[in-house]
Amino acid sequence: MNALASVIEPSDYRPSEDEPFMNERQLAYFKAKLLAWKDEILRESKGTVVNLKAETENHPDLVDRASSESDRALELRTRDRQRKLISKIDEALRRIEDGSYGYCEETGEPISLGRLEARPTATLSVEAQERHERRERVHRDD
Repeated sequence: MNALASVIEPSDYRPSEDEPFMNERQLAYFKAKLLAWKDEILRESKGTVVNLKAETENHPDLVDRASSESDRALELRTRDRQRKLISKIDEALRRIEDGSYGYCEETGEPISLGRLEARPTATLSVEAQERHERRERVHRDD
């Protein structure tokens, strides 16, 4: 068992600005949060697979078939988004292990705890994210 796993805190713990940034307690908190999120997504995706297998029947009515195909396409898009999100969660877990979690990839500055609480896979500070989005808008308008 690694050091982070042995420090799991009670569910009422919330990281605060009053403690050292990305201390062992905060890292354990975010690791548990990310793992719980990943488990939830995996449980949902198992339900998606069951639904997709159940929907393989052929519908003689064109409207039923079209509705079924539309539902299937939506399920597949959702599943693709879930796959990408799991990849982001895995990347965040790797950053926890290598010590870079919680720090902006662009500036190296700490990402606010509020941002990490809301978006635990964040890799950019709010300021860096806003700059990134402004650059995207400028290039998209070209």
